[in-house]
Amino acid sequence: MEKNTKWAIFLATLVFVGSFAAQLFLFPQKKTSAISQDSSKTTDVEQSQAESNLTIQNLSGISVSENENKIAEETFTIETNKIRVVLTNRGGDIISYELKDHLDRDTNRGVEMINNVNASNRAFAVSFGDVDSPIVNDFFSARKIESSVQGEQIVGFFREFTKKNPDGSEGKFTFVKTYTFREDDYFFKLDVAIDGGENFRGLDTNGVAYSLRTAPQIGPKFNPKDRYDIREFIAFDGDKKFTPKNMKEREWKWLASVGKYFEILVSPAQTVPLSSAVKLVVPGKASTDNQAIFSRKAVSAGETRDSYFVYVGPRSESEMKKYIRAEDNAWGISASSEMHYDESLPTSGFLNWIEIVLKFIMQLIYRVIPNWGVSIILMTILLKFALFPLTKKSLEGTQKMQAYQPRIKEIQEKYRADPRKMQEETAKLYKEIGYNPMAGCLPLIIQFVILWSMYHLFNNYFEFRGASFIDGWISDLSSTDSVATLPFSIPWLGNELHLLPIIYLASQLLYGKITANGGTAAGQSAAQMKMMMYAMPILFFFLFYNAPSGLLLYWTVSNIFQLGQQLFVNQMMKNRPIEAKSTKAKIVAAKKQKKRR
Repeated sequence: MEKNTKWAIFLATLVFVGSFAAQLFLFPQKKTSAISQDSSKTTDVEQSQAESNLTIQNLSGISVSENENKIAEETFTIETNKIRVVLTNRGGDIISYELKDHLDRDTNRGVEMINNVNASNRAFAVSFGDVDSPIVNDFFSARKIESSVQGEQIVGFFREFTKKNPDGSEGKFTFVKTYTFREDDYFFKLDVAIDGGENFRGLDTNGVAYSLRTAPQIGPKFNPKDRYDIREFIAFDGDKKFTPKNMKEREWKWLASVGKYFEILVSPAQTVPLSSAVKLVVPGKASTDNQAIFSRKAVSAGETRDSYFVYVGPRSESEMKKYIRAEDNAWGISASSEMHYDESLPTSGFLNWIEIVLKFIMQLIYRVIPNWGVSIILMTILLKFALFPLTKKSLEGTQKMQAYQPRIKEIQEKYRADPRKMQEETAKLYKEIGYNPMAGCLPLIIQFVILWSMYHLFNNYFEFRGASFIDGWISDLSSTDSVATLPFSIPWLGNELHLLPIIYLASQLLYGKITANGGTAAGQSAAQMKMMMYAMPILFFFLFYNAPSGLLLYWTVSNIFQLGQQLFVNQMMKNRPIEAKSTKAKIVAAKKQKKRR
């Protein structure tokens, strides 16, 4: 959640708790299992790579062997029922990774997970040296490898290099990258091998053999202007996840570059000795790249084999739970491996249990009525019914105070010069009439906690992505609703007309107006209440104008339903005038008895 948004919600809640009379905070594709080789067609990126003269020659004394210089560029396509991957033999890297089951609204194709690729930065490229070294940019030989596992596709890339030793002699080694893909799984396996040849004495550049990187940017394309989209990093140390900022001197089991709905997670085998330094590239003014680069410690003479499991797919609970039991995924991964890949899913911390309950309720409703918008509405109504006893007590207290407004005003005028005495007399009056001013805070706190959880849930719940409520209006609950595009742009709002925020604003203003009628505040307090009644809804209108429509749908339905609750309580209190008169009579009698004393 954006920092300013968090502060706005938090501060508004404090104001509302302090002013409890307001009562409210505020197309699957055809399955294929063939590997195809295509050297006649190249993308613009591939062409720019072919024209690039970038090599690793003279870097750390490593150069390509002379007998390997006549290799031409080739691209390879791996396609399963879930993904379509394009690899290039330039470095043996990935230049495209399309998720076939998840539509990109901007391109009307599967989500492209590998973005911002260029001649000097590709997905899973290797650098001989530390995290700041340039990538290997030479052509590799490529080979399709037959597999005995059904549905498994393997392609390998290899090249011989020459390295100068400290004594001036030359040693040779073969560098190999092997990709293994399986059907029905977003995980693939990347094996990196260093086969030492003649006079090879190891690969060591300041304690590092090579560095490996994720994609320059995960998809869909990042829009820095969309404050509800994110790009961040998550790591897991075997015990708990953490947000890496300075990765030095901290061990990790897996590292993930995540967006709002998708992620790239790299999980090295336990036998891979990693260097302590990790470079994290975050989006900035000059670039929208978000990339993790990490290093493998130096290797000695002989042969070295490293394995990495890589997940490139949806940041979805339905997918990540497959790796709890070995029989649910193609790789036999289970929670017993202590990797806990589900920790990469977004959570709201200690309030996560509320999200679990809310999701469970919505999923039950969705099974009966398969529309997530209807699930949101019905869940909101159920919550309002569940909280009504608390809400009712608070609303009754507010209405009850209206009968004693003259008495409160009298105390305020009488002890205007003595605030302490005013407070004592007011507290005494509250005790006489059985009114607890703090009783209205509990419903507000509960509503705030639920709203906080709702915000996080609706802003991250993968099932809402692309889920339509009403076609033509709310076609995607994870995005804003849209009814028209204006020929001009409005400051802070943009050029799209959203109807839900307007309905929310109207419902909030109407609710505030009804709540304030006959309110207990007077003087400066009344002015502050009036300002809050109009200013806060307008503030939140601007803050949440571009919020996910699922959140605004919940909030609007909640306002409308609570408005109905307020009217019901108002009518109920009108039908109980005897209680008010009786209490008023008790006060009068108490005052007379006091005078007699």
